[in-house]
This record gives sequence, C-alpha cells and structure tokens, in this order.
Amino acid sequence: MLLSPGPSVPYWRLSSFYFFYFALLGAWLPFWPLYLQDLGYQAEAIGYLAGVMMATKIVAPNIWGWLADRSNRRMAIVRVGALSSFVIFLGVFLHQSFWWLLLVVAGYSFFWNAILAQFEVVTLSHLPGCYDRYSQIRVWGSIGFVIAVVLLGFVFDWLSVNYLPWILSVLLLGIWLSSLSVNERPAVLKPGVEKPSLSQVLKKPTVIAFFISCFLLQMSHGPYYTFFSVFLDDHGYDRTSIGLLWSLGVMAEVVVFVVMHRLLQRFSLRHIMFASFFLSSLRWFLIAYLADELAVLLFAQILHAASFGTAHAFAVELVRKYFAGGLEGQGMALYSGLSFGAGGAVGAVLSGWVWETQPAATFVAAGLCCALALVVSFWVQTETASMASQA
Repeated sequence: MLLSPGPSVPYWRLSSFYFFYFALLGAWLPFWPLYLQDLGYQAEAIGYLAGVMMATKIVAPNIWGWLADRSNRRMAIVRVGALSSFVIFLGVFLHQSFWWLLLVVAGYSFFWNAILAQFEVVTLSHLPGCYDRYSQIRVWGSIGFVIAVVLLGFVFDWLSVNYLPWILSVLLLGIWLSSLSVNERPAVLKPGVEKPSLSQVLKKPTVIAFFISCFLLQMSHGPYYTFFSVFLDDHGYDRTSIGLLWSLGVMAEVVVFVVMHRLLQRFSLRHIMFASFFLSSLRWFLIAYLADELAVLLFAQILHAASFGTAHAFAVELVRKYFAGGLEGQGMALYSGLSFGAGGAVGAVLSGWVWETQPAATFVAAGLCCALALVVSFWVQTETASMASQA
C-alpha cells in the first residue's frame, strides 16, 4: 500500500515530479532505439545517440550540483533545467539527420540530466527523521515508467513509432509543470557542525570503491537500456510483448520501493548491496543465454528489482551519509554522473561496437561487470559515523 510519509511532507507534489520524469524514461528507453531504427540508423549510430544522453550526465549534474550547493536554490535550478530541456527537444521536429539529432539530444539531456540529482536532495530535505520513507515517494517514478512503457507498447503496435517525439515533448512539459508546485526547503547545518571538504570525502577509499562499483553496475546496464528492445525484436517478440517485459521489470522495482523501508530495517545496507550486485550479474547472464525461454526471461526481468531497485535505494542512502553537512547536492550529482552518466555512456557505446557481430556477448560482458562490482563492493563501508557528520 502506498502511503504518504507524513502530513508535513508534500507527498503528491514530490511524487508527481518523479511520475513525469520516469514516464519520460519509460517512453525513451524501450522505444527511442526502435524510432532510430525506423529512421534507418544502424546499431553503431544508435549506440552513439543513446550514449550521448548518458554522457551529458557525467558533466551536467556536477555543474548544477556545485551551483545548487553554492546558491542553495535547488528548485530554481530544477525549473530552469526542466523548461530548457523541453524547449531544446522541440528541435527534433526540425530535422532527423545524425549530427542534428546528436546535437538536440546532447542539448536537451544536458539540462534534463541536471535536474534529478537536485530534486533528490529536495525530496530528502522534506523527510527529516524519516529518510527510509524516500522509497514511498520515489515509487511513483516507477509507476510512471510502467504506465508509459505498457501503454506505448500497445500504441506502437497500432500506430507508427514516429509519433514518439510528440509523446516525449508532452512528458517534458509535464516535468516542468510539476516542478512549479514544489517548494524549496534549504538544508540547515546543525549548530557547531562545519561543512566538510569535498576533496577530503572523495579521497576516502570506501567512497572511491562505492563510486567504482556504481560505475560498473550502470555500465552493465548499457546493453539493456540501448538494445534490449532490439534484442527482443530480433528474437521474435512483438512490441506489445516488449513493452510488457519492460514493465514487468519496473513493476518488480515498484514492489521493492514500496517495501524498501522495511528491508532497510531488517537487513544491513551491506547485505542489500552484495545481493544487488550478485542478482544483477545473474540477470544479464540469463538474458544472454536464455532469451528464447519466456519463463527465464520473465524471471530475469523480475531481477530488475535488484539491478535497479535495491541498488538505487542503498546508493541514495550511502550518498546521503557520505556527503552529509552541505555537500548533498554535489554528492548526488557525482553519484548520478559517475554511475548513470559515465557508466551508462561507456556501456552504451561499447555495446554499440559489439552488437552487430555478437549481440549476446554484450550481456555476457554486462554480467562480468556486475561480478567485478561485487568484488569491489567489499571495500565499501556502510557504517559512516567516522567519515562524516550524520544528516
């Protein structure tokens, strides 16, 4: 059951932003590669056009995170970023050449990728004393993703996928409109607590290991986010089935977010982290070798609960602890940039290079990335009292 974390929390206003933001992702990830394929682009070009969106996440969140921590005006940055991404994306209607689309995607995603990390900090600022309830707000992003991917899976079996840019434009407008309803709540340092040095936090081995493991995990998602729909299409699945398989993964994620506060009370962050990396590795190997077996593929999609759901939940909690005391914006931006940005971009581009000759090999490589992430995660410290002041 989805409940508001408390009467003082703007539950629905925060949730609506996540809903539109991830509904856009639900429209983009499964169907943008199919849209590009319909335009006549080959796998390598699709990999670059998917990778540039992830690459902007390396730079954009860190620029905006630094600005937000300096100005303490996160919602202003979120609103400017949301509106800018909407306006720039309209350029997709002007031309469909490779270099023009690359420019448009890079421009709109530079702003779009900047806003989520800062909105995460805003959400946590509205949850003092009940941070474990974050997942009950974030779950609406997963619900938005599911609705978009299922609905569009049916729609694109009847209508041309060329309608996709219009749908994306409407969702970008929804992100901006929802951001207008959320109020700023600046974080306040505790009396006598000095703002820690970002460089000192980043030099700590446990923080370095944390970022490396997150990078590897998101790198493993590169083939999934870029070519999973194409992979299923090649294996004979229709677009309705493709949409339903995507939605199954996110429905598993929804369940995890609903119960995450209980999992955090019952299991340590360390155990949740280890399980996330192990099950993620298993997921990619199953897809690589047994995609023709529907029962196995269904199980692999349920494992999205681990490869994204629990993985993101423990990562957000660790970022909150590692970067407490005024560095939250830059910490969340670094997490977003190094994992979803750098990791996702490298995974997308490399999978594009390999895809034409060995599609299944990209998912084998993804499984090996997660296995390595599991090894690196043994150096991640989840008890952080000695590292930084608690928020």
